[in-house]
Amino acid sequence: MQGSGASDRLDGRFGRHHLRSMANLSVLDLSFVGSGSTPDQALRDSLDLARHVDRLGYGRYWLAEHHALPSVASPAPDIMVGQIAAATRTIRVGSGGIMLPNHAPLMVAERFKVLEALFPGRIDLGLGRAPGTDGITAQALRRREAPRGGDDFLDRLQELMLWETGGFPEGHPFNTVAVMPAGVPLPPIFLLGSSDYSAHLSARLGLGFAFAQHFASFDARFPMLDYRRGFQPSRWGAKPHAILAVAVVCAETDAQAERLALSTQLATLRRERGEYAPIPTLAEAEAYPYGDAERARIARGRDRLHVGAPETVCALLAGLAEATQADEIMVVCAIPDQEARRRSYSLLAQAWGLAETAVAA
Repeated sequence: MQGSGASDRLDGRFGRHHLRSMANLSVLDLSFVGSGSTPDQALRDSLDLARHVDRLGYGRYWLAEHHALPSVASPAPDIMVGQIAAATRTIRVGSGGIMLPNHAPLMVAERFKVLEALFPGRIDLGLGRAPGTDGITAQALRRREAPRGGDDFLDRLQELMLWETGGFPEGHPFNTVAVMPAGVPLPPIFLLGSSDYSAHLSARLGLGFAFAQHFASFDARFPMLDYRRGFQPSRWGAKPHAILAVAVVCAETDAQAERLALSTQLATLRRERGEYAPIPTLAEAEAYPYGDAERARIARGRDRLHVGAPETVCALLAGLAEATQADEIMVVCAIPDQEARRRSYSLLAQAWGLAETAVAA
């Protein structure tokens, strides 16, 4: 599996310099809780992984917002963004994302201005429109109902942007509110999506866009290319910036990576059934009695999971970057073993050309 043909592909069409010039490489972290571990350990693992990929040369480190899920430790990406920015040196840190319907726009503006003040030029504000949880928990988060039961994401996004521009209409009561810390800009804004809705909205407003290929059923090419074609420069961005988030499991050989991916595949299978238990260990995944229907379901989802040795994964990601014209590939790796996860990012960084001396750590 590690023959000269794969190496030739990496050094030729998918050579390191070509890969790096085509798309930057970043990290998406959900603070996954592994079976037999604990949520507090998952949070510490996120800090450890962030320091690791910072040394390897990854461009961004984003944290997601999920609530009441036993498999995800952090419901508060803004807190984690500050902790990780403080623990790292150069990597950009951001939310991937803040689920805006769960939050008052003023509070989002205040918190991310604080982060920008403390870590200038290193913070990103990624925004999503889903609740990041189930309906009951969404109610507990006190999500206000939109008029006629509709989606109020657009209203909240407009309000958030007006807190930055000061463009509330004359006589509006919010004109008397000072957003602190004064004089600090909002970080760059990205809209997150798994369909074409956020792609079109991001393009129209001149914002960044991130597509969640790791769980979307929508073909990533269409929203990514639509975003780039429809982008309108604005005060928020002079040119488009499209991020493609992908699930990856990388190991020294294809066979080793396929074995590690068993945990990720079983976790995905359970999640699609509404089961949000911690990520199963490799032993649990190997011992699981898969039925034919379950195996078929896993096979159908393999186009959203990129598995293999470094040259295998790089070829897959390079093809995706080319097809979607992604400016950046953002990698999420749901391996419950922290050392194997660190190693996955190390191998990918070295093969992609981020760090010629990426260590086996």
